[in-house]
Amino acid sequence: MLLFVKNMVCDRCIMIVRQLLEKFDLKVKEISLGRIDVDPAPDVNKLQDVAASLVTLGFKLIDKEKDQLVEQIKNQVIELVHYSDLSANHQSLTQAIANRLKKDYASLSRQFSEAEGMTIEKYIIQQKIEKVKELMDYGELNMNEIAYLMGYSSSAHLSTQFKSVTGSTPSKYKYSEINFRKPLDKVK
Repeated sequence: MLLFVKNMVCDRCIMIVRQLLEKFDLKVKEISLGRIDVDPAPDVNKLQDVAASLVTLGFKLIDKEKDQLVEQIKNQVIELVHYSDLSANHQSLTQAIANRLKKDYASLSRQFSEAEGMTIEKYIIQQKIEKVKELMDYGELNMNEIAYLMGYSSSAHLSTQFKSVTGSTPSKYKYSEINFRKPLDKVK
């Protein structure tokens, strides 16, 4: 049985959800960001108990097909932006998402915009800026290296986009004592 879970955004989330499901004697056949294949299929009471336990951990079972698709799009964006090499990506992120989900991009875009009140492109930019903040906080790369790693054409393009999203320049952010990074599941 496939379960879709909202707010699974990292490997630790996967680990926590796997442990929770195993406590309910559900065998996890496959698990990825926001998607779990369990066996045996839980009965209604067990599924309600799992759902309640997930909520206490900050997750949520998703049952509507449209909500599942939106969460799959978000998870693909997070996986591509935070866990892959964007400098080696030879197609647009929007096309990569459509290919991975095996759906028409126009349909994905419409459903995402209706549900989230923003375009997939804007969500991608928001996630990329969060990743840029993380890389800047590590202090291991300069802005040119970060721009290249994140798939920007130049550090000037990155700086312009950073300022339009955050209201601050990258250098002001870097030397500010205020950390305004967002958890990945709170990026909007």
